[in-house]
This record gives sequence, structure tokens and C-alpha cells, in this order.
Amino acid sequence: MQSFSRGWSFLQQAWTMAFKDKDLIQPSVYALIAGMIVSVIGIIPLGAAVLIFGTEGIVAQVILGVLSAALVFAQFVVSYVFSAMTVYLIYGYLSEGDGRMDKAWNVVKRDFFDLLTLAAVSTLVNVLRKMTKKNQRSGIAVSLARAATGALEALWTEASLLVLPAMVIDDLNLKDGMARVLKITRKNLLLIGISTVGVGWVTGLIGFALGVIGAALGFGTGYGLMLVLGSETLGIVVSVVVGALIFFAFVMVASVISSYTRTAYHTCLYIWARETEKARAEGQSAAVLAPAPLAAVLG
Repeated sequence: MQSFSRGWSFLQQAWTMAFKDKDLIQPSVYALIAGMIVSVIGIIPLGAAVLIFGTEGIVAQVILGVLSAALVFAQFVVSYVFSAMTVYLIYGYLSEGDGRMDKAWNVVKRDFFDLLTLAAVSTLVNVLRKMTKKNQRSGIAVSLARAATGALEALWTEASLLVLPAMVIDDLNLKDGMARVLKITRKNLLLIGISTVGVGWVTGLIGFALGVIGAALGFGTGYGLMLVLGSETLGIVVSVVVGALIFFAFVMVASVISSYTRTAYHTCLYIWARETEKARAEGQSAAVLAPAPLAAVLG
């Protein structure tokens, strides 16, 4: 319960920052819009491949697999580019009192290749996970493979959230960023884990609640419109479209809340570990104060 309470408190602190500096939240909104555009564009070749090659046979499965992986890669690229902007904006806000969008764009340009490599590894992990999940065979080996790839996906998801701040703030490539995160983890410089501040629980609950509310309002509005417009084709189409728009509006809000809050948390966590490492190297024995949003939660 304390973990959830701290997670809720951190969410409030993170959004207080966003309300004081509106630039901090912009990349999360851009990421959502760009991600939707990429998904719509990516679905076109997938649909065409299904019409031409079908879904059965080795050739069809290979082509669909490659196109699906390319779409996943593009989505990861979009996510990491705008998350990198958020990381730098939060770092600028905490260190200089202002998160500047021009500096964030320059950092993304500087680290673009490194972000591509991060997206490539995430895509590979995603593909491996999907392959084991789709494997319909039973047996100990298959079950172990599913468990292993599931654990790998969970571990990599958490690791990538910390590697990204290392790459952005300290201008590291993927290899060096992973080495740095491993180093500070071994030295117990990551003084607080995801289980201590339940950001994931809080954002997950908010996402679920907004999804339920959006579905209820969307269905209610759509049903009401159908009663008014009638059950002819026009009435059904308008009702479904309006209901779907209401639902997805709530889903979009939940996505922005989750993306920004989780990025803010891991950025603060990395900055804290970074400053603690620096203090220890200088021979300081006193505990280093966490960044303001995290310090306010921990007391």
C-alpha cells in the first residue's frame, strides 16, 4: 500500500513539473500522434501482403513477420525519440530550471543512431517473445522458452527505461549506456526500485479506469445517438464512430499520463544514482538528496 501511495504522490509531483513547464509534456503528446500515424501507414503494406499472399504458408508467414517487425521497429523509434526529448527536458528543468525544446531536439539529432540501436534491440526482444507465444506445441522446453522470453521482455523493458536517460544525459551509445546502468546497479547506486515507488501500479490503474470510463461513455453516447438517429445505416455508422472516438480519447489521455510519468520517474532515478556516484567519487559520505519530485515522495 505504501508503494502505491508513493507512486500516486510521485505522479502528482511529476505533473506539477509539467504544469509549471508545458514543454515537458509536449513530446508525450507528439509521440502519441506520431505513433498513430506510423501504425496507420504500417497497416497498409500488411493488409496488402495478406491480400496478395494470404496468411498460410512459409512465404506468407515470412513476409508478414518481416513487415510486422518493421512496424514494431518504427513504433519503438517513435517512442524512444520522443521519450529522449522528455528525458532531456526533465533533466534541463531539474538542473537549470527550464526544459528547452530546442536543446531537446538537438540531443535527439545527436543520439538518433543510438536510439535506432535501442529500438532494434527492443524489436528483437519483442519478436522473440511473440514467436514463443505463438508456438502451439507443448512440453517442458517450450514452456521454459516462453517463461524465459517473458522474463527477458520484462527485464529489458525496465532496463531500457534506465538506459535511455544514460544515453541522453551522458551522451552514451547503447553498449556504454547498458554498461553504465549495470555498473550503478552493482554499486547499489539505484537506491530505490520500482517496487518501492509504485509508478507502474498507479499508471496501470489510471489507464484501466480511464479505459472503463471511456468505454462506458462511448457506448452510452453511441447508443443514445442510435436511439435518436434510428437504426438505419447512417445512424449506426455515426453512433459507432462517435462512441469509438470518445473511447479512444480516454485511451489517448491514459497513454500520455503513463508515458510521461514513467519517463519522469526513471529520469529522476538515474539522476539520483548519477549524483550519488559523483559524490562517492569525491569522497562524500553524506546521502545525496534525490531530485525534487522523488525527494518529495520519499520524505
